[in-house]
Amino acid sequence: MSAISAQKPTACLALADGTLFLGQGFGAPGEVTAELCFNTAMTGYQEIMTDPSYAGQVVTFTFPHIGNTGTTPEDDESARPVAEGMVVKWDPTEPSNWRATARLADWLASTGRIGIGGVDTRRLTRAIRQQGSPHVALAHDPEGNFDIEALVAKARAFPGLVGLDLAREVTCAQPYRWDETRWAWPEGYRRQEAPRFRVVALDYGAKRNILRSLASVGCEVIVLPATATAEEVLVHAPDGVFLSNGPGDPAATGEYAVPMIRTILETTDLPVFGICLGHQMLALALGAKTVKMNHGHHGANHPVKDNETGKVEITSMNHGFTVDSQSLPEGVKETHTSLFDGSNCGIRMKNRPVFSVQYHPEASPGPHDSAYLFDRFAAAMAARA
Repeated sequence: MSAISAQKPTACLALADGTLFLGQGFGAPGEVTAELCFNTAMTGYQEIMTDPSYAGQVVTFTFPHIGNTGTTPEDDESARPVAEGMVVKWDPTEPSNWRATARLADWLASTGRIGIGGVDTRRLTRAIRQQGSPHVALAHDPEGNFDIEALVAKARAFPGLVGLDLAREVTCAQPYRWDETRWAWPEGYRRQEAPRFRVVALDYGAKRNILRSLASVGCEVIVLPATATAEEVLVHAPDGVFLSNGPGDPAATGEYAVPMIRTILETTDLPVFGICLGHQMLALALGAKTVKMNHGHHGANHPVKDNETGKVEITSMNHGFTVDSQSLPEGVKETHTSLFDGSNCGIRMKNRPVFSVQYHPEASPGPHDSAYLFDRFAAAMAARA
């Protein structure tokens, strides 16, 4: 008998179909309901937990050694964790990294997030792949007292992400400016002191490293709430418009985002660049459709083919909805496709500097194969000047 199985369970993960996973809780005590997904990244658990795109989700980590580098405020992609909880194979170990300022369990506890360890994540991942992302209830009670029937009932009652606009919940409350650039040895984060371009970034749940990447290619970044109108965008006289990543159903967010984007496209010749949910917002504005995926793409090892060059990039992804490539209208080209399942990963207008990708070229975590897209956006703005 393993050390974990010999202990009294202090956490329970209940799936809507009645399947139960018992383990050891860590982080904050409590209870949440959410959609369950899995992430295959081997590093970057803190960036993943603080990525606003994970709102409404509990993340299963397929890599077993979570917590081994601790946590540091430098790695937060937003002000606090946004994912509802985490599921891991082994209990988090003591941190072994010179940058660590806190243990993972302590960081989760201080931010009100639940973790469960000692779970057969291989079995759980297979179930997600075969059955789709399930609705779950995750509970952590240090005394190990659980009402199993009530947890299963709560999992079944979770409404799911279809039709849910979560961008409103994670967007900024007020406009703000961003000038911090990417982390670089040995200085760390620096400031953009001589910007060449002014970019308005629509915050549907923007990761900080996206904003840093924009600043690093010479942009003064003005971040606006997700519900900003075209008039509120254009009053800043931008050289380009950026559409950020974010959570939830793109069709729901599109109720207010799509009219704004269409106005920008119809009344200006500004370069437009979108990532993740921003990619889906642009596609909807151009007349395409989005659909819910079986289990989505979540990880840092996703191969994507650039259809225009033939180059294959290894990318970081996090999305549960996708653009239906069959619905792309005339004048819009599919530029990138997933080599895992052939789903759409990028589009551009044929006659204008308007483009977007489904994956995350800013990484955090993940490879930097696609960082050139920020340079492409900067080049489009320079060409227009």
